[in-house]
Amino acid sequence: MLPAQNRMTRSTEFGATVNKGVRAAQPDIVVHARRCGDSTEAGPKVGLVVAKTVGNSVQRHRVARRLRHVARSVIADLDPADRIVIRALPSSRYAISARLEQQLRVALRRAQLLDGTRR
Repeated sequence: MLPAQNRMTRSTEFGATVNKGVRAAQPDIVVHARRCGDSTEAGPKVGLVVAKTVGNSVQRHRVARRLRHVARSVIADLDPADRIVIRALPSSRYAISARLEQQLRVALRRAQLLDGTRR
């Protein structure tokens, strides 16, 4: 589970990140990333979107758990002003966590929120 300070909960945050952020598509996920300059809150925020197209309730929750685990592994590499929305595509249902993490890191590098090094 993501720590409370790293969870995106407000729909306005989701909307601003999706509409004003950079979009980076991967085979199993789409990442919308944005760096907020006016952020006073501590820590980067991550939000998940797992629609019904991914599968039934059990499959969606399994994908969400995997994505939360993957997002937790990159939190330390992000700036406190970063906002990220990860949207699961239907193929994410069959992806393993290592592949999802690799795709998330590639997407964040494309959005220029991560450098190539790993901490």
